[in-house]
Amino acid sequence: MSQQKNTKNTGAGTRSTENERRNGVSAKERFSAKRLTLMAVFVALSYVVSFIEIPLFPAAPFLKLDFGNVLVLLVSFLLGPLEGVIVCLLKEGLRAIGSSSGGVGEIANILATSAYILLPAIAYRLHNGLKVVIPSLAVACFLGTGAALLTNRFITFPLYMGEGAASVFADLFWYVVAFNLIKTAAVGLLTLLLYKRLSNFLKKMKI
Repeated sequence: MSQQKNTKNTGAGTRSTENERRNGVSAKERFSAKRLTLMAVFVALSYVVSFIEIPLFPAAPFLKLDFGNVLVLLVSFLLGPLEGVIVCLLKEGLRAIGSSSGGVGEIANILATSAYILLPAIAYRLHNGLKVVIPSLAVACFLGTGAALLTNRFITFPLYMGEGAASVFADLFWYVVAFNLIKTAAVGLLTLLLYKRLSNFLKKMKI
């Protein structure tokens, strides 16, 4: 009986160690001072970068490309999907201050961004490597675009365009699709280019 008990305990310990390895950090370490500081830095950077906006289509000048989500996706890879969502929430919370949408547009951004970052971040936690990250980012582009279509149709367009939202959305549908595919693909590509260098730097800092 004692041998069986020890075997069970050993198995449980092995599973626990494996889970910690996959999660990359224990629950106790997740919100250490260093990690919280790093998250705060990413919130600030993503907030500032989000104001650098590039309109892509003259027919839909309100669709503006920004790279604030590069920082959100980066922190999702570096620290974990939960931390990525938290950074997104805080960044959009800052954007909501003085926002013309009263925070409704920011809620739409949180939903669309979360739909985009969660799959690749979780996939990376379970099995890191480009063979997993690149396909998961490709799928995430479609997930993020789908979420953006829904939030635009039912949240953003009605907010700004009132009763005519449905017809305007129908007219601009393919612009919205193209814009979000370009945005998510660009964010994913920039994140891949920046990730390795930043990851090595953080390893030296023991974060």
